[in-house]
Amino acid sequence: MSNTLIIYSTVDGQTKVICEFVQGISEGAGDSVTLASLEDAQGLNLSYFDKILIGASIRYGKHRPDLYQYINRHQAVLNAKKNAFFSVNVVARKPEKNTPETNPYMKKFLALSLWKPQQLGVFAGKIDYPKYRFFDKTMIRFIMWMTKGPTDTSEAYEFTDWEQVEEFAKAFTDR
Repeated sequence: MSNTLIIYSTVDGQTKVICEFVQGISEGAGDSVTLASLEDAQGLNLSYFDKILIGASIRYGKHRPDLYQYINRHQAVLNAKKNAFFSVNVVARKPEKNTPETNPYMKKFLALSLWKPQQLGVFAGKIDYPKYRFFDKTMIRFIMWMTKGPTDTSEAYEFTDWEQVEEFAKAFTDR
């Protein structure tokens, strides 16, 4: 049994939903799991955990600056543990951009981060137009129009491939 920490950095909540899914698989395998937002993780002692997973979403082409600050501050401990990282972004809805090797945001993360995770994942996120404020709805709709994605703002669109998430979670749990 491992003592596992799962940290999420999310804007609209899909990354947290994915982390909760991973938590369920890890707990089902007998691990003790602590799930924490990036903000709550600031107060945790990382040396207490055997395994650490961080999941982070993209908004307007970037991971949140707090994510890089946290990772860079704790990189020594992260590197000493069994660890993994995944990015959630709508670009990953496209088959040619849904792997760590082909996803532009994962490539950017690896270039900017001092931490080099042992396991990487990329998952397509969710667009929930009815939940967005006017500005976000307009900007995301424009981005979707440019990239040939859904533009009907009365709908929500989930692109997450849950089988892909399950494979990632099992591999992380078995580490």
